[in-house]
Amino acid sequence: MKSNNHRALLDQIQQRKAHVGVIGLGYVGLPLVREFCAGGFNVTGFDVDNAKVKALNNGCSYIKHIPSSMVQDMLDTKRFRATADMSKLSKADAIIICVPTPLTRTKDPDLQFVENTARAIAATLRPGQLVSLESTTYPGTTRDIVLPILEATGLKVEKDFWLAFSPEREDPGRKDHSTRTIPKLVGGIGPQSLTLAHTLYGSVVEKAIAVESCEVAEAAKVVENVYRCVNIALVNELKMIFDAMGIDIWQVIAAASTKPFGFQPFYPGPGLGGHCIPIDPFYLSWKAKEFEQSAKFIELAGQINTSMPDYVIEKVVRAVNDAGKSIKGAKVLVLGLAYKKDVDDLRESPSVTLIEMLRKRGAKVDYNDPYIPKTHRQREHDLRMSSKKLDEKMLKGYDCVLIATDHSCYDYNFIVRHASLVVDTRNACAKVKTGRNKIVKA
Repeated sequence: MKSNNHRALLDQIQQRKAHVGVIGLGYVGLPLVREFCAGGFNVTGFDVDNAKVKALNNGCSYIKHIPSSMVQDMLDTKRFRATADMSKLSKADAIIICVPTPLTRTKDPDLQFVENTARAIAATLRPGQLVSLESTTYPGTTRDIVLPILEATGLKVEKDFWLAFSPEREDPGRKDHSTRTIPKLVGGIGPQSLTLAHTLYGSVVEKAIAVESCEVAEAAKVVENVYRCVNIALVNELKMIFDAMGIDIWQVIAAASTKPFGFQPFYPGPGLGGHCIPIDPFYLSWKAKEFEQSAKFIELAGQINTSMPDYVIEKVVRAVNDAGKSIKGAKVLVLGLAYKKDVDDLRESPSVTLIEMLRKRGAKVDYNDPYIPKTHRQREHDLRMSSKKLDEKMLKGYDCVLIATDHSCYDYNFIVRHASLVVDTRNACAKVKTGRNKIVKA
């Protein structure tokens, strides 16, 4: 039997009167705030980073594909406010968790941010609230980790409060899909939780898809990224094999892509970046061990992908040596710091690893990225660097230009013309006509 609290919250959601709280105002949380505001809900954004809170409340965005004008519009409508005060979670009718789920140094899941957030919610949890976890994780996290923390308050799920999992599917920089247009999976701890969460998300996205449980939704998200991880590992391995044979992997992929069925192109790179693909497969392989299962295929794919920076560095060292110089003391310019083209997202970027590896070999390294003027401290890295200006004189001053991220704004003809050596990890110079003898593919 559905409680009066359940009916009341469902009615609030349907009438757009429910107050939504979003915890974590990064690449997942902030786009979600945007959609709930656009859908007519009042939203409070929560973040432990006071600098982010201050910027947003001043109408400033720190994410490239969310312009400051959009943040200002949300403030002007008085539908949005950001805060670092977690005690205000009690005012939210629906609370959505969008916090990081990184790995430890030993490749084990690090759920400290999810657990700390659940405790912050528990501190003010009241009857009538819906909690939804969006952070990508292994199957069972919502039920086994979040639920006990919330029920330790004495409140009971499906009676006093409701709990769901709805995986984020953000892909920063895409122009063909957005938070609103990407189908949203929703799984609930129980039927009441599912009804509320499905109704909530269905109010602001074009299609919300209900699945049987939180575990199905959690597993689906991991599978999406395992699929990409494995296929990228395959082409990365093929790249190294074909390179030894003197065959261009990019031409091979283009040729194979002419088949109208049975083949989907994936592309090699200098390593995996972003928050999902380098991390999520390891969450599943870790969980599999609990059931005495070995995820050999997934772990092998992870090993191949994490080894790609080593391959790139060896190509750089060899290219510099062939030019009659030593990597020790060589001046290297890394083009592109973001993990993929045309975004300002630095999370798990292979460019960071490449810079650190070059420094260890004694190279003098600079970078250029129009979207990242300065580096910021990350959990595992702190480069303390600023983007260098890209001009003719500057290019001529480097022994090697390493293209790590193929931003569309780069003029690759200009770069090759003025650089003495270019190592291209992204096939960015495919259409360059002159100076091809300077280009080494990696």
